[in-house]
Amino acid sequence: MWTADKLIATSIVHLFRSNIIDFDSEPRCWAGSAFDYVHYSVPRKGLDDIAEDLGFGRASDYRLAVLEDDLVVAQITKSILPFLGRKDRLSVLALDQFSLVLGAHLLQQYGVLQKTGRRSKGGLAPWQKRRASELLHENMHGRIRLSHIARECGLSVSHFARSFKTSFGASTHQWLIQHRIDHAKQLMSQTSMSLIEIAIQSGFNDQAAFTRTFHQFVGVSPGRWRRHYRTRHLRA
Repeated sequence: MWTADKLIATSIVHLFRSNIIDFDSEPRCWAGSAFDYVHYSVPRKGLDDIAEDLGFGRASDYRLAVLEDDLVVAQITKSILPFLGRKDRLSVLALDQFSLVLGAHLLQQYGVLQKTGRRSKGGLAPWQKRRASELLHENMHGRIRLSHIARECGLSVSHFARSFKTSFGASTHQWLIQHRIDHAKQLMSQTSMSLIEIAIQSGFNDQAAFTRTFHQFVGVSPGRWRRHYRTRHLRA
């Protein structure tokens, strides 16, 4: 591997090791043979916004790391691998939230920072909460960028994401999934729609994704929840 035309010595590459490289150094590498990898590209502007929200000055530089045993990046990567190539891949909203988590870690672990961070702990203003909720309601499938919601609320992406979680107790992606589940429950209890229709109406790509997510959040399958609901209300 070369960065800034300087050869960087490398050894055996173990699973889930990380390279943290500034693209301004024009990195190049020669692998020798085929291999599998996950590549993350984090724009410096995004890192600067996160630094500002955390109370740091902009990072003056980033520490080069080659074959780093970074447990955070490794765990993040392991968490998204099951979604690669799947039909119910992560929504852009989830990916935006993911990029903030990764960016904050890279900044604090590898950035050359100017001062100790001290960030504001306030949440969204009432009008910002209303506007964010409206936009998420209108885009139940998650096909809206975090940057668009933040812009509508007059905030940077990082500041908005942190303030939203302070106000609602969950990230925008988590909030939206819970809203989908609540909407699905309402449809199952008040209509005779099929589960596939309810899945689509509630923002899921297909019934399999709906069943999997519903079970994760509620603890039972949608069909079982509906049968239990109907039985309980017939007895009442």
